[in-house]
Amino acid sequence: MNFPDFMKNFPLLDIPFPKEVVEAHAIRSDNGLVVFFDFHQDVELPAHSHEGQWGTCFEGEVELTIDGRTHSYGPGETWNIPSGVVHSARIKAGTKAMDVFEEPDRYPVQDQKQ
Repeated sequence: MNFPDFMKNFPLLDIPFPKEVVEAHAIRSDNGLVVFFDFHQDVELPAHSHEGQWGTCFEGEVELTIDGRTHSYGPGETWNIPSGVVHSARIKAGTKAMDVFEEPDRYPVQDQKQ
């Protein structure tokens, strides 16, 4: 499955991975951030915490360790990470997922001139 072309026109986010590894397009409001992730390579995120996060896997596999419990999520499955809870992730290449962040500025929008 591919995200529709119009979604690729949503702003790219400045995330700590090059777009050859993962692309992240977003819709932002004053109350939150919706991010559409397209993982081109395997990614590991170390343990961290922030405000609330909810997500779903469209394709591929996301392994999350949330508050010490590890679970693998596949297409159609959702996760909820309450604010302040420590979590880490392993995401397989080919995964497409959406995360909704309570923080509207969780990731900055990439300078569109790059």
